[in-house]
Amino acid sequence: MSGVDHLQELLGLPAVDFRPDDPASALPAADAAAWRVSVDPFDDEDGTWEERFDAFLDAVDPARVRALIIGQWGESYEADSAYPIGLVLAAAGRLTSLEALFVGDITQEEAEISWIEQSDVTGLLDAFPRLLEFGVRGGQGLRFPPVRHERLRSLVLESGGLPAEVVRGVTDSELPSLDHLDLWLGVSEYGGDTEIADLAPLLSGTRFPGLRHLGLRNSEIQNEIAAAVASAPVVARLDTLDLSNGTLGDEGAAALLEGQPLTHLEHLDLHHHFLSEEMERRVADALEPYGVAVDVSDRLEPWDNRGAEGRYTAVAE
Repeated sequence: MSGVDHLQELLGLPAVDFRPDDPASALPAADAAAWRVSVDPFDDEDGTWEERFDAFLDAVDPARVRALIIGQWGESYEADSAYPIGLVLAAAGRLTSLEALFVGDITQEEAEISWIEQSDVTGLLDAFPRLLEFGVRGGQGLRFPPVRHERLRSLVLESGGLPAEVVRGVTDSELPSLDHLDLWLGVSEYGGDTEIADLAPLLSGTRFPGLRHLGLRNSEIQNEIAAAVASAPVVARLDTLDLSNGTLGDEGAAALLEGQPLTHLEHLDLHHHFLSEEMERRVADALEPYGVAVDVSDRLEPWDNRGAEGRYTAVAE
């Protein structure tokens, strides 16, 4: 299964598609929108992403732009994200107020998530020291060597298969202000080869001292992750724990309940799961009396009555 929607907002700003034929009077203020720049590769009138981006820089005041969304830049097999990233890097001297960036806001109708050709995205973190939020969709070709960034608060990597090398790059990075980390780990068929050992520095609590939200989501090893999280020191300082969209079953939920207390959490998100109704009730009854908002919605049945082997993540191809 796969399917993701366009971003509706970034940095708390509404996402607005930039269209060069819109009159200037119809455009919001440069700092009042999260600007999505994208082209339709099947519409010759759209031109190239470079042409659309140049038009964007001419139509708004780039020095006031706070949030930029890189949407579809062409056919996924013709150019990877190094193409639009290079153009954004070349304009870094003009985008002096940029605080949020998202690379690859591409829906299933435009390209399956595992068809999005990514690249080394960390040059954007080096070039924009004011960034507070950074997100990437697509794991194919994604590279994330260790980086240091003083201000980044939120990092989101969405994929149908996140390479272990990327996870290790994230956990080896120096991000002292990070409080929100969301990793879609995916499945091995699409490059998601992360193992529990790769998550050890993160789960130990020795990385990212300000972390308050941790998402380890969309994984085919969701039960193993839940078992590791159950005794992970990092959990004690979290407000939100998100283990949704994966193959979580009763065995993983039981490990959570039998591990360290989770009653300090504000929110536990387990939606898209394979729990029994009885286990759903057990999780809710154990935590909701303490004020924890528990999401056990979207209970699923394995494919073809195959038991644990028939469980599936929300997003894969």
